[in-house]
Amino acid sequence: MKLNNLKIISREIGNLLLIVCALSFLSISISFIFNEYHAAFGLLATSLLSGIAGLILKYTCKDASDLQLKHAMAVSSIAWLIIPLFSALPFILVEGMSPLNSFFEAVSGWTGTGLSMIVAPSQLTYTIQFWRSLTQWVGGVGVIVLMLSIITRPGTIMFYLYRAEGREEKIFPHIMDTVRMIWWIYFLLTFISVVILLAVGMPWWDSINHAMVAIGTGGFSVKDASIASYDNPFIELALIPIMVMGAVSFLVHYKILKGNPREFLKDLQCRTLLVVIIIAALGLTLENYFHFSDWLLSSRYSIFQVVSALTCTGLQTGKINEWTSTAHIVLILVMLLGGAAGSTAGGIKLIRGVALYSGINWLFKKISLPENAVVCHKFGNKVLSSDNMTALLSEAALITFLWFIFLILGIFVMLQITPSSYNLDNVIFEVVSAQSNVGLSTGITTPDMNWVGKIMLIINMWIGRLEIIPIIVMFKLIFRGFE
Repeated sequence: MKLNNLKIISREIGNLLLIVCALSFLSISISFIFNEYHAAFGLLATSLLSGIAGLILKYTCKDASDLQLKHAMAVSSIAWLIIPLFSALPFILVEGMSPLNSFFEAVSGWTGTGLSMIVAPSQLTYTIQFWRSLTQWVGGVGVIVLMLSIITRPGTIMFYLYRAEGREEKIFPHIMDTVRMIWWIYFLLTFISVVILLAVGMPWWDSINHAMVAIGTGGFSVKDASIASYDNPFIELALIPIMVMGAVSFLVHYKILKGNPREFLKDLQCRTLLVVIIIAALGLTLENYFHFSDWLLSSRYSIFQVVSALTCTGLQTGKINEWTSTAHIVLILVMLLGGAAGSTAGGIKLIRGVALYSGINWLFKKISLPENAVVCHKFGNKVLSSDNMTALLSEAALITFLWFIFLILGIFVMLQITPSSYNLDNVIFEVVSAQSNVGLSTGITTPDMNWVGKIMLIINMWIGRLEIIPIIVMFKLIFRGFE
């Protein structure tokens, strides 16, 4: 790696650390509101250290050349490890957690996963409760997207950074306008979510935190048993549309806010989201009837968990570890699929799932027609040529193939260290939950888990958040050079 390439990456990492500095400093206000002055120390340490590191990297590398797409991929991959490293300090200094558990918690927060090393979130200080929620809220959209909304850069460079964080859709031609609109929509949706939760009786502090993690499809809760702690069907019903909103593309939200509510059903991913929810919820309700022996209870818990799994939110109402293997498989499948591209959700993404399904139909159609026939295919509202369909199918197949490679690796490692009391479906469930950035758990993820398992799940969460390609590019550049 040449010095100039290293300086380009370091400068951008410095900018991102300054964002962490600002976020942790602003969060100190929570410590003063609740008179938790001792907790302010942890956030202050994060703010100072990330600020100093950020300034050093930014100004010692300010003469570096302009960033290219390959650098942006490396920046994104490295940032999603460096930022949690600094963000782990409050857990260490305030709650006394071990460095590895704290890093796990921070990675889970920023990636919007929700798997946790904290057994009793209700016993945490308000400061740390908010810090956990904030990391998931910002991480849902992406810290790079936040940086782009603040720091003006040349248009091409902004697009490289925007794309490197797994985003493609543009609301406006200019990226700066797009990211600022995303944040405006995000603030509005979060505010609406808080109001909805307050209206159904959730306490105000709980409403703020759960609105942040639900719209950010995160999953951290301020309650020990997540949403099950309330045992309130109205709260569960209120959270379902909030989780769905988080899994819908910001472009669709923009069109709806512009006065076109029909855009929801016109969008291919939104239609697919509704179809999958209906089919999976029906199947899970039938399966869980034998567990609950009550249709109402079965549908209540099944629908909520299907929506939570598909939107990659990870809020929990049912004791999933007690459910059957078939029920686990249903949730595994919807967690793998995930939410819409251009949303805060994880998973392989609905658009790729639809592309693979459509690609199968297109291939059979192509085979059955004469060789000289011109085969077009309707994909959503677009008619694609053979070349465009091949490109779409190839991209979806590549991401899915790589996704399963790392998934299998994670399952293999976790099988070696997971107690024999857990079945194979429990292990697969946990790894899929980590890599799809969901956060639902069958009980495997605990502070007492083997350190190898913790590191493996950290890697799965990291890979899932970045959708694999940036990480592969980063390693390729490190070992083969940037030229």
